[in-house]
Amino acid sequence: MTEPWLPSPASEPIQRLARWVREAPRILFITGAGISADSGLPTYRGVGGLYDDGGTEEGIPIEEALSGGMMQRRPELCWKYIAQVEHACRGAAPNRAHEVIARLEREREAPGAAVVVLTQNVDGLHGAAGSRALIEMHGNVHELCCTACRWEQRVSDYAGLEIPPRCPECGALVRPRVVLFDEMLPGPALARLRRELEQGFDLVVTVGTTAVFPYIAAPVQLAPRWGARTAEVNPGASAVSELVDLRLNARAAPTFGALAAALGYG
Repeated sequence: MTEPWLPSPASEPIQRLARWVREAPRILFITGAGISADSGLPTYRGVGGLYDDGGTEEGIPIEEALSGGMMQRRPELCWKYIAQVEHACRGAAPNRAHEVIARLEREREAPGAAVVVLTQNVDGLHGAAGSRALIEMHGNVHELCCTACRWEQRVSDYAGLEIPPRCPECGALVRPRVVLFDEMLPGPALARLRRELEQGFDLVVTVGTTAVFPYIAAPVQLAPRWGARTAEVNPGASAVSELVDLRLNARAAPTFGALAAALGYG
């Protein structure tokens, strides 16, 4: 495997990306687990992915343990592994990549201009950094909801939480608002993505994602129709590496740190 490149603000690829960012009214950032790796988080498989060997203590595949069906049949088992995912996220803070993307959103003031984030991550770090035009396609591990009534609550962590938790209003099972294996993607997030794609983008940047899901690769594939430029920040190859106009074989945080300097952020 090629060693990741250490970006410099004066380097040609960073200068080119900075120019594209300045020139693009509408930018889409598509992020995966790789952007949060620089915050100390593991690169997950699916919703959890702490288990690269695919197994659990119970001898069943992790995809089954972290499935919607298991949440219904044995919620205590499903919650056991959800809690492990949350524990791995606990205490993590946004890194330079999250921060720069959020700042770019705040500075888009011209009519029709926007910075939108489409993320596969459930860690909530984009929101913590200040991103608001955010499509959390797989949900957020910090958002809890009742499976029977309309009770919901946002929590910073699961410390002290009864496993599996019960609704304080009706006593029904509580679950995190995340997409488990075998579950459909959330309708509102898909509808929001469709609306954004209908408007098109001027620049599409993928960051730390393998882009194996069709809805993640689709914006890169649609870019020629919009006349948009495309870039990838990833120390490993992905499903869109051969399609992008600019590929940066680098980690997210140092790349966006260099980009921020090239943009004059300091």
